[in-house]
Amino acid sequence: MYSKNFRIIASSLFVALIFSLYLSLASFISSSEQIRSNVLRLHIRANSDSEIDQSLKLKVRDEVLKTGKEAFSGAENMEEAVEKCSAAAQKIKNTAETVIRENGFSYPVSVEIGRSFFPVRTYENDVTLPAGDYTAVKIVIGSGKGHNWWCVMFPPLCLPAAKGEKDLSDVLDEKEIRLTKSNPEIEVRFKICELIEKICSKAK
Repeated sequence: MYSKNFRIIASSLFVALIFSLYLSLASFISSSEQIRSNVLRLHIRANSDSEIDQSLKLKVRDEVLKTGKEAFSGAENMEEAVEKCSAAAQKIKNTAETVIRENGFSYPVSVEIGRSFFPVRTYENDVTLPAGDYTAVKIVIGSGKGHNWWCVMFPPLCLPAAKGEKDLSDVLDEKEIRLTKSNPEIEVRFKICELIEKICSKAK
């Protein structure tokens, strides 16, 4: 009798633990989705992984960030940021093409604004963003088979600080801000969510 009662209690505790973990993860996933919906990413793909193509990618990045600052800053919300970048898409493309030609290459360049999958990423300012589909300004150089360079365009985390610019605290609530602060426990949860996101993406 004792053994049977013990098994019932143990099973009940196990079910309660699984349910609690499910609720916690569901809340975490929901907050992650809110972060993704309020962040605009920049995604630059190099032609290849050769040293010279990777160097060219960084030169394109530097000039795009410099000449595109007007397009990438001053937005009050995500929708306005997307509108500003859409209006500047041709300017961004022209800038990238100029850099490529000046460095002796003739790679084509495409600039698109749409949804792209990003893995978990921690930036230099100790901000960690969850994996998943984000709206992004995607610049592809040549074949686009090289390693990516990623950053956040809204709020403008990869641009020099400017007076009046939006910060993460302006577009995310307190709970979501806590999730972006890099720490091992949160990063493990992000990795679990990344695995779930990849499974769901393949199932579509």
